[in-house]
Amino acid sequence: MIDVNQQINAVQRQVGRRVLEAGEARVQTISQVYDTTLEDLWDACTKPERIARWFLPVTGDLRLGGRYQLEGNAGGIVERCDPPKGFAATWEFGGQVSWIEVRLDSEPTGGTRFELEHVAHVDDDLWRQYGPGATGVGWDGALMGLGLYLAAGGDAPVDRGAVQAWSASDEGREFFTRSSERWRDASIEAGTDPAEATEAAARTTGFYTGVPEAGTEPR
Repeated sequence: MIDVNQQINAVQRQVGRRVLEAGEARVQTISQVYDTTLEDLWDACTKPERIARWFLPVTGDLRLGGRYQLEGNAGGIVERCDPPKGFAATWEFGGQVSWIEVRLDSEPTGGTRFELEHVAHVDDDLWRQYGPGATGVGWDGALMGLGLYLAAGGDAPVDRGAVQAWSASDEGREFFTRSSERWRDASIEAGTDPAEATEAAARTTGFYTGVPEAGTEPR
């Protein structure tokens, strides 16, 4: 379906912290450059019929102040909209509220960069257990889906059945493993103890691949 090595290397990942009114939050940033125009990428990220082709079906009012809902996933409120450069929204799922911001920018060498920032208050124990890969691997999958969609011309939807089958394949498991490892590296670069980051990444890899790493099975 994809060149795993090429896709993993095409993505930049960063982990940080930010102090909000409610306390310190974790910040994850992920980005990739796509071979399309700024206007087309904005359109692909904001029109419901196009979002459904590469991410998930979405309902609601995708305007400033409007509420949206992704099928089987998060919902929230659009808090800022600056076409065609970006938007910000709450990301509400499982009783928790976090925040996403999407930034789009034309690259000097061609193409357009998609950058997503996810800010969340994460329980310290949960962070130690799974690290940034718990959500980061999912965002890696979203960027892969966007790339497949745009590479196919931006009209036909990504074949979800094929993606599901691929996810359970050796190549799919390699993708999830490599993504988890890259989020581990970003966590270490942000100051996390290497041993702690490695153990967390092993648990995250096991969750996404269905193959727990030795020594990380739940006790």
